[in-house]
Order: sequence, then structure tokens, then C-alpha cells
Amino acid sequence: MKRHIITFVTCVGMLNAFASPNDNGVKEVKLGGYIGQRIDGCIEKRVLGQSVDELVDPFKVQDETQGRWASEFWGKWIQGAVASYEYNHDPALLEKIKEGERKLIATQLADGYIGDYDKEHQLHGWDVWGRKYTLLGLVKCYRLTKHKEALEAACKLLDYTIKQIGPGAATPIYKTGYYRGMPPLSILEPVTYLYDETGNPAYLQFAKLIAEQMNHPEGPMLIDKADVPVSQRFVLKPGNSWWSFDNGQKGYEMMSCYIGLLEMYRLTGNANYLQVALTTWSHILREEINITGGACSLECWYGGHGKQTHPASHTMETCVTFTWMQFCERLLQITGDTKYVDQIERTMYNALMASMKHDNTQIVKYVPLEGFRREGEHQCDVRINCCNANAPRAFAMIPRIAYRMPKADRIDINLYMPSKAAIHMGKRTFDIVQETNYPVTDEVKITVTPDKTAHADIALRIPGWAPKAQIKVNGEAMDGVACGEYFIIGREWKAGDEITLKMEMPARLVQLNQAAAIERGPVVYARDSRFNDGFVDEVVTIPNQNGAIQMTAEKAPQDMWIAVSVPMVRGTYNDASVDTRKIHLCDFASAGSTWDEGIRYRVWLPILYTPDNPKSGQFQGYW
Repeated sequence: MKRHIITFVTCVGMLNAFASPNDNGVKEVKLGGYIGQRIDGCIEKRVLGQSVDELVDPFKVQDETQGRWASEFWGKWIQGAVASYEYNHDPALLEKIKEGERKLIATQLADGYIGDYDKEHQLHGWDVWGRKYTLLGLVKCYRLTKHKEALEAACKLLDYTIKQIGPGAATPIYKTGYYRGMPPLSILEPVTYLYDETGNPAYLQFAKLIAEQMNHPEGPMLIDKADVPVSQRFVLKPGNSWWSFDNGQKGYEMMSCYIGLLEMYRLTGNANYLQVALTTWSHILREEINITGGACSLECWYGGHGKQTHPASHTMETCVTFTWMQFCERLLQITGDTKYVDQIERTMYNALMASMKHDNTQIVKYVPLEGFRREGEHQCDVRINCCNANAPRAFAMIPRIAYRMPKADRIDINLYMPSKAAIHMGKRTFDIVQETNYPVTDEVKITVTPDKTAHADIALRIPGWAPKAQIKVNGEAMDGVACGEYFIIGREWKAGDEITLKMEMPARLVQLNQAAAIERGPVVYARDSRFNDGFVDEVVTIPNQNGAIQMTAEKAPQDMWIAVSVPMVRGTYNDASVDTRKIHLCDFASAGSTWDEGIRYRVWLPILYTPDNPKSGQFQGYW
């Protein structure tokens, strides 16, 4: 469709940058502070703590007839394990990855199939979706271990799949799964990777077929409907089941398909694939992503951005949270636009960190904006669920976002937290150290130490939410700092050079649907009943000046990261001279983090409507 053809002239340059990233120059990253502790905890409890046998056992017997998804767990977990090892280089984790690789390959049948469906029920339910995750896991194992057995097993499974649903097959791919075929069509991503590894033209031909079927009128029409809001592309008819082929609103699977199309853009240079992904991403941001960077109800798009003040069923699945971050990361790789990091940062500090219990032992399946959190169910007779398997991939993504090399002579610093990075640039090595308590405080000190005086561009991401930012290099103020962009410092760096970044971080009041929320920097705050300073659902009036509010740092109780107080007037009397009092809030990730159902939290606070102020309760916006 011509309306989707991209018009800018930098397409070729962006394609080249995506096809040959220089991120491999970032050799060592170690994150500290709150985020680093959470990543370490996730690796220890959710990755190393996972039994490999529990994940592999479903593949040993092909008896699945109910259309379940046990075959996804191994592929999700091992991708998170590989990414975690690339971060911490733990020998014990490497051995566990090799164990998982070896035991999974041992289940492959003579015809190439790896899965748990019986012969009659193959290509039904979640079978092809499970194969996707198996292929992704095997490719990631091969790239890490270089074991040819992993690549051979992946190729045998893909060859078998092509015989069943490839060119000339009787069954279209989109007919082999639910949600207008989006789950099976998302197999496009690993197919492109196997083409990268083998150069087999049959794999590229299959990839092109998948991309075509993504736009089939009986399928999800991901290209022709890119201009349509994602919750409105297909309207369920009365009597049609939510959990059915007819529902085209499934969020996580839809984004997975667009990630596959971005890989096709990388392979083919077809700008249409990029443009439909960009258009859909913009729809998702405007219409679905809530204040904490999460989305979806019952795992589907529902116009949730404008409805987020209303409690909704099964909101913010953690698999959706990860895939949104993944979608943003792929677009960052292609475009280099800081807005994608802004969204990753928002989601990371809020929706993602909120998904993990305070002791790191469990990943919650759903993360509501009010109420309480609880452990997700075990699924498919395995002692795990989809989000516990998938979330480690999101935690392990953070280090590679923090420091990137989009060009051979440039280092991007995207996330601010206590950290160290060793970056190889040609024959030079740059050690970078960040010292900061951001986002609790607003200043970051970065020390740059090359092994020998050398030139490089160091680019600092200036968040789009910041009203103003200042940068100094060795005490000298820099001009031209603009929020929502990279500020590039090109110079000869010598050992001990120091960059300081200071960002204005006013506390902000956001209003929507007669409710108010509070955020500062990338962090969203919530009331929590553990503070014992009132009823979390009570109506409040929050004094503010054009949205700016007074916020005071407080000592955080146990099991909380950040605690603050904000003056509020509680109740309907609205006598500020008498009733204003200090109300405590914590960061959203800490709210309800003990998963005690007797503790309640709330992000969107009911605000008082006053007829003498027609603007009370109007939406002010937050991006």
C-alpha cells in the first residue's frame, strides 16, 4: 500500500546501522544500585533457580491435545539465561545453559519435530508458537556456545515446519493458531536468524511467505491495518469468544509479529516493513501504554491509555511489558531516537520492577495499577507460567540498553545508574564509571578513563520529560543541551575526565478522568496502606502550580525503595487551611511489593470535583 511507503532519505543509512551494529564493542557492563540489585536477584532466583528438567520434560512425550503452551517455557527461559550470562559471565550459569541445550536437543524426533503435541494435533493451538520459542532458544544457544548441534537441531525443526506450512503447503500459517494467526506468524523472527546463520534460500523464501500472510485478509492484516488503532482492527461479533481466532487485539503476539517485520526490513531493505512498525508503535504509545509503561487487559489492547483510571481485568501482563520494551529496543537500534529509550526507562522503573516480588523469588503475571499483587498460576502442568519464564529477558535487556555503540567511534549512555562499563573502540579501551543516586536525585557524575588518550564521541541521552538539563565536562559548561535528544561530546579523552549531568526533575501532577497521579522523573508514585496515613481510595485535593507539586523525600520503610510525602487535602470538605496534611507515597515498584493481600496500593487517586473550577479533573497529559 503506497500510503505506508517511508519518505525520508536516511532509510539506507538506518538499515546499514541496524544490519551491522557495533554494540559488540561494549564488552563488560556491571550495574549497581537498585536496578543492579534487582537484575542480580532475578538471575539468582528466576534463572539459576529454575529446574531445567521441569522445562524439558514436556518435550519428552508428544501427548498434547488440548492446545496448551508448555512448549514455550524452555525457549523463553533459555533466552533470558543466555542474555544473563552475557551480562555476568557466571560459569555456573553457562553450565546450566549447556545442560538446557543438551537435554532439549535430546528430545528431537527423527523427523525434526521438537514439541509436545501429538501427530494429529500438530499445527493446532500453540504448537507453532512453541516452535518459535524453541528456534529462538536454539539460535541464542548456538551464538553463545558455538555448538553445531544446536544449529543443526534448529535447522531440522525449521525444515520440518516448512514441509508442513511452507510454500505450497495446504495449511496457511495464519490458520495454525489463535488471534487471527498472530502467534504462529511470529515465527518470522527466528526464521530470519536462521537465514543469517545458514544463508539457506529456503529460509528467506519462507520468511517472505510469512510476511505476506501477516497481511492476508483472513489473517491479522498487520500491514494494511497499520493505520488503524490496535484495539479497533477487528471487532468481535456477538457470541465470538475472547480467547479465539477472531480476536485480533492480542497485544504481546501482535508486537512479536512487528518485531519479525523489523527483522525483514533488516534483511531486505523493504521500507514498508519499517513504516508499518513505526506507525503501529505510535498507536500503541498514544492509545494503550499507561502511566507506568504497561498495557493490556486480558492480554489484549483495549484503548487502555484513556481508560487506565478504571480498574480493568487482568491488566499489564508481564509478557506484554517485556515485549513492549523489546519493540522499543529494536526501533532504537534502527532509528537511534531517544524517545524509545524514554519509554524503556519508564517501563523499566515502573511496570517491570513492579512485576518482581521484593525478595526476587517470583514474577507476577499481572501488575494492576491498584489493589494488590499475587503469584501467577502454574500453567500446563509445569511449575512455572509464561511470565516467570519470560521476564528475565527484560531484566537482562537493561545492561545492553544502558551502554551502546551505534557507531564504531561513538558510545551512547542511555540509562543513568551506578555502573561500570569497559568499551573497546578499535585498539583503545574506555572505562566508564557512573556515580549517581538517580532518579532519587538529579545529578550524574561520569568518569571516562581511556587506556591511552584517544578521540571518541560520547552521547548522553537527555530524557524527553526533563524541562531542562545541564552538562559540564571537567567543570566547563556545555552549550546546546536539548531535552529529548542525545548530546554528543566529541573530544580527545584522557584518564579521569569527568562529565556531570544535572536534570531538572520537578514532581508532576497528572490528571485524567477525575483522578490524579504523581510522577517525578521516570518514576510513578502510589499510595500504600503500609504508611497508615489514610484510606488509599479516599478523594483528595493536591495543591499544585500548573501541575508542579511539592514533594519531600522521606525515609523508606523496609521493602520499599523510595518514599516521599506530598501535601494533600483529604475528603470532600476541601478546607486547605484546616485539612491539609502530609500524605506518604512510594515508588510504584515498591507498592504492594510483599504481595500481602491485606496491603492495598493505588496509583490514580480520586480527586475532588469543584464546580467553581471547571478545569478540575481535566486531562493534562504526560507525553
